[in-house]
Amino acid sequence: MEFLNQTYFALRGPTETTQNPHDTVSRLADRLAQSTQLEDRRAALFALRGLSRDYRAEVGASALDAFLVVIDGDALVDQEVAKAVLQTLNTLCEVDGAESGPEQREIGLRNTDKVLQDPLHTRKLFGLLNDASFYTKYGALQLLNTLATNRRSVVQGHFLNAPEISPTVIAMLEEKRDMIRNEGLQLFQALIAQNTDIQTVFAFGGAFESLLRIIAQEGGVEGGLTSYSCLIAIEGLLRYNSSTQTYFRELLPSLPPLLLFPPSITPEQESPQEFSLQFWDEAKTKNSSLVVGIIGTMKAPEHIRLLMELGIASNAPPFLKTQALSLLAGYNQAPPLFQVITPYHPVADTNGEEWDRLEPCRAVDLLVSISVDGEYSGMALTPPTGKESMEYRGVALSTFDNFAKDEEVATDILNGMLSTTQTPPTSASKLLLTSISTLPTSPLSSIAAVKLQYTCLLFASLFHGPPNHSSTSPKAIARGLGSLSATSTDGGNFFVPADGGPPTDAKVADEDDDEPPSSLLQLLTEHLSLSMLARSKVGDDVIEARLWDKVIVSYLVLLCTWLWEDPKGVRIFLEGGGVGVLVEPISQTSGIDVLVQGLCALLFGICYHFNREPGGEITRKTLHAIITRLGVDHLIARMARVKDDDRFRHVSPESIVLPFHPSMISNGIPEAEIWLDWAFVEFWKGNYYTVQKGVSTDPDSQAPGPGDAAELQMVIASLRDVIRKQADELQAARAESTGLKVKANANKAGDADLQKKLDALTLERETEREALQKEISVLSTQISELQEKKKEQEKEQEDLLVFLEEMSEKRKRDKATMRTAGLEVSEDEGGDEEDD
Repeated sequence: MEFLNQTYFALRGPTETTQNPHDTVSRLADRLAQSTQLEDRRAALFALRGLSRDYRAEVGASALDAFLVVIDGDALVDQEVAKAVLQTLNTLCEVDGAESGPEQREIGLRNTDKVLQDPLHTRKLFGLLNDASFYTKYGALQLLNTLATNRRSVVQGHFLNAPEISPTVIAMLEEKRDMIRNEGLQLFQALIAQNTDIQTVFAFGGAFESLLRIIAQEGGVEGGLTSYSCLIAIEGLLRYNSSTQTYFRELLPSLPPLLLFPPSITPEQESPQEFSLQFWDEAKTKNSSLVVGIIGTMKAPEHIRLLMELGIASNAPPFLKTQALSLLAGYNQAPPLFQVITPYHPVADTNGEEWDRLEPCRAVDLLVSISVDGEYSGMALTPPTGKESMEYRGVALSTFDNFAKDEEVATDILNGMLSTTQTPPTSASKLLLTSISTLPTSPLSSIAAVKLQYTCLLFASLFHGPPNHSSTSPKAIARGLGSLSATSTDGGNFFVPADGGPPTDAKVADEDDDEPPSSLLQLLTEHLSLSMLARSKVGDDVIEARLWDKVIVSYLVLLCTWLWEDPKGVRIFLEGGGVGVLVEPISQTSGIDVLVQGLCALLFGICYHFNREPGGEITRKTLHAIITRLGVDHLIARMARVKDDDRFRHVSPESIVLPFHPSMISNGIPEAEIWLDWAFVEFWKGNYYTVQKGVSTDPDSQAPGPGDAAELQMVIASLRDVIRKQADELQAARAESTGLKVKANANKAGDADLQKKLDALTLERETEREALQKEISVLSTQISELQEKKKEQEKEQEDLLVFLEEMSEKRKRDKATMRTAGLEVSEDEGGDEEDD
């Protein structure tokens, strides 16, 4: 108590002095920075923490440097101090608080910049993650998340300069305490956002394995928010990063079990029922959507069947089915839609809680049924004309279109229409022929109109393959098709085996009917005429008039696609009364839909351009006379208005469902609508100028034959295939090169300590070498000096020897002289002489 009183009086100062917040904060900051007692510094820190929320600018300006010093000092030895300083710094740097205006946001960013000014501070904060204390670790994660939110690129740069931090961050992902793990996941996501280098460092550091372990421990896609965060992190590691994708391919078998699908399954095996029938809630749907998105990113061929069965034969929500089917278009190989699968339908009035197992069928049959009738043949909980259902049906149409571009697939389905008595009623062939042969009746419902729209677009997909003018081409087979009678339209729904088997086929025509059935092309011409007649009798009913316009547009789209480069089909259409059907809408000046009028003009131009079949009743001259009467500019203007229509411009490869139109309300429920598909939009863009130029040519001119155009298209297609293959090979080579570079960089990061030791050892050896070189130099100098001295000594010795030799010779001469003179010579001298 005495200590608190002393602190209070010290802070208050003299009683007659009134302190302002700035003076108080300054005094506390000085005490925090200069006091030698830990208790004093702790008390000042706690007081500043209390003031930091109301006086962020003052505390940040006066005490921020002192806080940063505390992180590297008292915070390492006192958990309460660490908790307080981290909370205070987080408060000073926050910019998204409840009361944060522009001024407070500016203060938070300024404090953030000051904290991040020195990379050493960031490194110290990451170092606190190794602390055993819960509050220290949690506070450090909160502060790092705040800094990354405010200045993500700066934090990422500091992280890259210290790659040894990555194991610490990965360790946070597997924390047993949920609060720390959640904060760690948030920091992980912030670090990898839009940074391929950090993504690669974490990927090769074991982040994928840690995240997958957490998901498995949490119960897979049923793991709730934790699994969702982990899946978001995996998706972030893989996005736009070929190196991490290459690494993750080794872990692909771990994805299918998350959706209860076996990681490997043979074509003969049936998918497990626990995969097809699951209980779905919002959290599970979101997590499963992320798994499906990761599968789509990887584009592994072994996942094609999973996506196909999830999108066609499961009880997953329509949103998830739509996502799965849309991803199939990204694969280079077509899905195995001829694979036999087992569908399930909900039992009526059970709210999706009870399901019937249906007779196995081909996937393509179920796909066509989804597009024509809607999910579960229209028995789904969502209305078949609602936006969600229309998106699902549109994606099913796109999947079928990609599949039917293979000529073998298209001819198989069309040949199935020729032998209707041998074709199951639920087959794609029977369902398409039955639906296309049935004319909607007035009053027209939106369900019937949409069904016919999808049927026409599906049928047109059979003609989207490469040009082929042989007798076995899809268009040649289609010209030989006859229509089904109206009595045969009851065999298109799937049946439950327990109900006693499928219904029997109705007869194509009465036995007493002598007239052969008309061709399907003639029937379509008749249906187009009757639809225009029904449209003219609608009156003021705006909704039904719009529905009939959709039906007319669908027939026109199918006929334009069919009759392109098909002179025999053009002849059948013209002789079936097609001229009169088209001329009236083209010449009409008001009360007609722009899209209907433009497509009629386009179809008329196609008929004129390809009316090359000899022996026809209606020749090119006949059509040219009509064009002259209508006016070429008038006809071209009608066609040109199509591209400016919103219903044409809003169609995209991702979705053919248009925004809500005010007139499309059924029983108080808004309905989505379609008019065209992306395949026809591309067809129009690619062929519009050909038709425009064609209507201006003379009827006697010789246009390029269909064979020439077909050959040119085949050459173009082959060249595109070659370019695509080369691009794929180049991309694979680049990915491999990037992977090798990343591995090299990762090894460099992992060998940083070894490099430092090697540098230190190299420096030590260099120092020793320089010392040895100096010693060698000194020794060399000494050796040189010794050699010089030796030479001098040898010279002196040689001089002495010469001198001695001279003295010896002189002595001999002197003795000889003395003997000659008769002088006495001593014995030693004589002995010396004898010795000599």
